Amino acid sequence: MALSLAISPCPNDTFVFHALVHGRVPGAPPVTVTYADVDVTNTAAERGAFDLVKVSYAALPWLLDDYHLLPCGGALGRGCGPLVLTRPTAGAQPAGGDLSGATVAVPGDRTTAYLLFRLWSAERPPARIEVVPFHEIMPAVAAGRYDAGLVIHEARFTYPRHGLTALVDLGEWWESDTGLPIPLGAILARRGAVDPVEAAGWIRESVRQAWADPAASRDYVLSHAQEMEPDVVDRHIGLYVNEFTADLGDAGFAAVKALLGRAADAGLTPQTSSSRATAWTN
Repeated sequence: MALSLAISPCPNDTFVFHALVHGRVPGAPPVTVTYADVDVTNTAAERGAFDLVKVSYAALPWLLDDYHLLPCGGALGRGCGPLVLTRPTAGAQPAGGDLSGATVAVPGDRTTAYLLFRLWSAERPPARIEVVPFHEIMPAVAAGRYDAGLVIHEARFTYPRHGLTALVDLGEWWESDTGLPIPLGAILARRGAVDPVEAAGWIRESVRQAWADPAASRDYVLSHAQEMEPDVVDRHIGLYVNEFTADLGDAGFAAVKALLGRAADAGLTPQTSSSRATAWTN
């Protein structure tokens, strides 16, 4: 029986899952794939819509009763955090990053990017938040429809083209404050539908094949890359597919625990059992 898999069309996901999706992982079942932005998969996972699913780490407190957190396949690293962008022509940059009174466009209300933004801006939150499809945020900020925009992924490489300025790098803020990598996107396996140990093995083999022969997935990655230039695709993969993709390790799990602990302490998410957040085989 085929397993249902939901991932984003972003280059890091298609690169990582190419071998699994195309039946090249020995012993793995066939896979049916849905491609969707993470804000969509966060919501779908609450309904138990997929057997394997890419979600935001920020969404875990609502999902771990029904899903296992896998220790591989996701997006976690250093120097890869979300950015808050503004227009230089909008006037002087907000002092100290103060966005009180501002309207900010964000890519989803349960994304890790937005959770990091809420933690960073807790003492001076913006006046209004609007959830906007990711690909519309930079053009909308450039056009003056929003005072600032929260962006992720390849926007790190392309925002100057829109005439925008980075007000703050939330990854740098998180790393300087915690010393830990940034937990962005997680892979979950639905309890009762997928054995998490087997699933982790399939994904690690898919990652291994991706690194061993990057050219094999090239056409597949580019076909889903939403008109990204090849050099941006390569930089995207180089940044988001790293040692934590193969295994979260102690540092990765510590980052997850720190993010969810801080969020719960601030009243932004429900409390999450540390065993559910870190002991993925439970």
